[in-house]
Amino acid sequence: MKSLPYEIKITYFFIFIVMMILTGFVIFVILMYNKRQQFYIKEKQLKDAEFKNQILEKELEKQKSLENERARISRDMHDEIGAGISAIKLQSEILKMQSQNISHQEIDELIKISENMNHSMREMLWSLNVANDNIENFTDYCIHYLENYFSKTNINFNFQKNIQNQKSIIKSEIRRNILMVIKESAHNIVKHSQASQSTFQITDENQNLKIKISDNGKGFSSESSSVGYGLSSMRSRTESLDGEFSLISDDSGTTVSLSIDLEK
Repeated sequence: MKSLPYEIKITYFFIFIVMMILTGFVIFVILMYNKRQQFYIKEKQLKDAEFKNQILEKELEKQKSLENERARISRDMHDEIGAGISAIKLQSEILKMQSQNISHQEIDELIKISENMNHSMREMLWSLNVANDNIENFTDYCIHYLENYFSKTNINFNFQKNIQNQKSIIKSEIRRNILMVIKESAHNIVKHSQASQSTFQITDENQNLKIKISDNGKGFSSESSSVGYGLSSMRSRTESLDGEFSLISDDSGTTVSLSIDLEK
């Protein structure tokens, strides 16, 4: 086989060199493009992170502002309304001691109204206080309320609690609605059940709060007009929190159960 002429060899050599240069250039362009794309992606991720941080900071500022407002309302209510209620009660007691003509029964009723107002105000203050936005304080408050409520009756009260994460946050709206359900349940037990014992159970598991209030009374029909509205209200309050409500009642007693997802 004859060797190629020198001129053709030179031509092929230059073609090879040009092809190598073009290939290298294409590879260089691709690498630069990929590097540029990675830069743009990282830059976009950084901007997205900064934007999310700004939103988070604004949300935290908003939350802090709401907490400050709640604290201010609590202080104002305590200072203004609380002082007024205390003054009404004090003046009523003075009138009761000094007056001969005014009915003591009417004054006693006035004192009772002022005490109820004071109790309601304290519950509102408790609901507004951000220091109570955890399961531990909420549980203690509910137990204290029920112990005090049943201590004025012949019903023996006991409780069971199993709280895994005592510092879990529980929003004020959830606290307020659950407390109202608990109060209504206690009221029904005292007024309708003829029970000798009541049990309060509270547990949390994976941010799911479960509450049971039971008694060993005679049970009642949910269609009874005397308790019908209360049950409807309890169910409505629970469902407003996207929670589950159930009531089981027979001649061996009544159990009210709630299940609330605290992360919703």
